[in-house]
Amino acid sequence: MTRLRIGIIGAGRIGRLHADNLLLHPDAEVAAIADPQAGPALREWAAARSIPRVDADAGSILNDRLIDAVFICSPTETHVPLIVEAARAGKHVFCEKPVSLDFRLTRFALQAAERAGIMLQVGFNRRFDRSFRRVKQWAEEGAAGELHLLRVTSRDPEPPPEAYIAMSGGLFLDMAIHDFDMARYLCGSDIVEVYARGVVRIDPVFARYGDVDTAVTTLVFANGALGVIDNSRKAVYGYDQRVELFGSGGSIAADNEYATTAMLHAADGVHRDKPPHFFLERYSAAYREESASFVRSVMRGEPVAVTGRDALQAELAAWAARQSSVAGRPVRLAESEAEAAEAAEPTIGGGSHEN
Repeated sequence: MTRLRIGIIGAGRIGRLHADNLLLHPDAEVAAIADPQAGPALREWAAARSIPRVDADAGSILNDRLIDAVFICSPTETHVPLIVEAARAGKHVFCEKPVSLDFRLTRFALQAAERAGIMLQVGFNRRFDRSFRRVKQWAEEGAAGELHLLRVTSRDPEPPPEAYIAMSGGLFLDMAIHDFDMARYLCGSDIVEVYARGVVRIDPVFARYGDVDTAVTTLVFANGALGVIDNSRKAVYGYDQRVELFGSGGSIAADNEYATTAMLHAADGVHRDKPPHFFLERYSAAYREESASFVRSVMRGEPVAVTGRDALQAELAAWAARQSSVAGRPVRLAESEAEAAEAAEPTIGGGSHEN
């Protein structure tokens, strides 16, 4: 294989972003893109990038023997069926998060990928952010000593539209799932217990869908450390993304990024630029590295950077947090998983504000 031939399923903003990033990679070729809404605008967009084929049916990609891998960027409800079909076709898979809104379905998809012997990488793009990777590196080198506490701050600049809220799966499964994954990644340890409290402080529309817009979740890790995640759907000053690790040897932190480092000190206060507006700006470089990482893994036969198990563990934490928020008590992930196992088996067929 001289170049990895890739088909992209889903041509929304995240699918197009991945396509543009893959087109920059010398070892990747975007062979086709599929979207049910394929029309003149998408065909014009693809033609401008020399993408040779645009289809309305994902089957055209899955059944193409010349395509080696697929990027699944379609709505969440389609992820599991598409992963299963791609695995049966022997195609490697990059899938946006979450794999599903039901971790039992996620487990089913992971088993299908494992049986087929394909690679499956999940789109937790924040792991590829240069600042967070530096925090991870220092932590692994023992710069902070034995880990005691983790803090993650994750606040969006504005709430999503109502249509999105209705099918998102809720704050814990949609927004905070990135933070559960980041917590595991930075601490190098699984989450075993969560205690979450969510409220509506921004817009009553969230309550109409049984959702919240503001939350705090405490975490207990398998290694004994503790963590705190705070989430908000509306930070008026921009996209707020910060982390801190604290341990016996010190603290490691990553602050927000800013357009410039310039600061104005004046009589009325100290001023500087706001953080980037949202995730596409904040994590543009991380998205590029994420795609490149997948291509390298497939081309070299090396393990992917973010595995299906990583995705499953983040979903388990999100499920437990949602359960905890409703019940008003701590919930162990093993307890949440056991209760779900006793429920009716889900049907294999929703979405992500930040995929």
